[in-house]
Amino acid sequence: MPKNSPVFPFKDRSELTEQMQLVYDKSVLRRGEAKLISAMAHAPELFDWYIEEFYNKLFYSNNVPKIYKELGRLRLSQVHGCRSCNKGNRLDAKSAGLDARKIAAISDRDNEIFNAAEKAVLQLADLMSLHAKGARLSKTLYEDLLNHFDEGQIIELSMTFSLLAGMAHFLFAFEMVELEDVCEL
Repeated sequence: MPKNSPVFPFKDRSELTEQMQLVYDKSVLRRGEAKLISAMAHAPELFDWYIEEFYNKLFYSNNVPKIYKELGRLRLSQVHGCRSCNKGNRLDAKSAGLDARKIAAISDRDNEIFNAAEKAVLQLADLMSLHAKGARLSKTLYEDLLNHFDEGQIIELSMTFSLLAGMAHFLFAFEMVELEDVCEL
């Protein structure tokens, strides 16, 4: 649970648009909470942007196979320590085809269970994480990524992961999610 009572007001489910209520219900089933949706009800046009433009057009686009985005998203939520995110992201990673053994090993990016492309994606996710203050893309990581992705795909993965990290910062700052005990933020 968040350490303090959140300052920002959350709207009741009954105050949400019909589409937001559907997403709210899905979030409660999958994650056990839906505070982000309740907060976004104050700006439904931003919620629509987040779902349509970020998730439907960027995250679920066909330029980079979804399994790599799910792998990176799960790595980010694991590194950040967001319990709510981890719950949903594990389910989404499994639905995208990520093996249960890889999901269980997500905290060990160098584990031999991951192939070279997956290891590069995990390293990129770490670079985009909230903990990577001052870190820079190394020539080695760039070359590892180029072995599996073109430059446009590298930008797509990087932008996706950085937007997810920014959302994690927002969720933590507004105390919208339950944190893992290991969360350093």
